Amino acid sequence: MALTGLDKWYAFMKSKDEAALWDLLHPDAVFESPVVHTPQAGREIVFKYLSSAEKVLGGPGFTYVGEWRSDDGAVLEFENVIEGVKLNGVDIITFAEDGRITRFKVMVRPLKAINLLHRLMGEQLARQ
Repeated sequence: MALTGLDKWYAFMKSKDEAALWDLLHPDAVFESPVVHTPQAGREIVFKYLSSAEKVLGGPGFTYVGEWRSDDGAVLEFENVIEGVKLNGVDIITFAEDGRITRFKVMVRPLKAINLLHRLMGEQLARQ
C-alpha cells in the first residue's frame, strides 16, 4: 500500500483542507455508504460524500480508535458522540499505487447511529 495515501487521509482529517481531499481522490474513486444502496462512482460524487461526512462526523469528539493495514489499503475504526448518540464505525479505504483513494466504504453501528447519520448526511448534502 502506498502509505503516503493513508498519511494524506489523516492529514486531511486534521486540516479539513478540501483541496487536499480532492487531490487524494482517484478520478474513478467509488464511495460505498451505510445508507445508500448503490456505490457512488467518480471523484466529484465521492468528494461530495466525503467532505459532507467530515462535516457531520469529523467534529469534536471524532477519533480513530483502531487501524489495520494491508498492501493496498486500511481499515480505520472510529467513534464519536453526536446528539447524544454514540457512533462506532469503520472506514475501509483502498489506495492505488500512486496513493490516491480508489474505494472508500463506511460501515456504522448501531442502528440508532445509522438513522442519525442518514438524517444528518441528507441535510448536509442538501446544503451543497
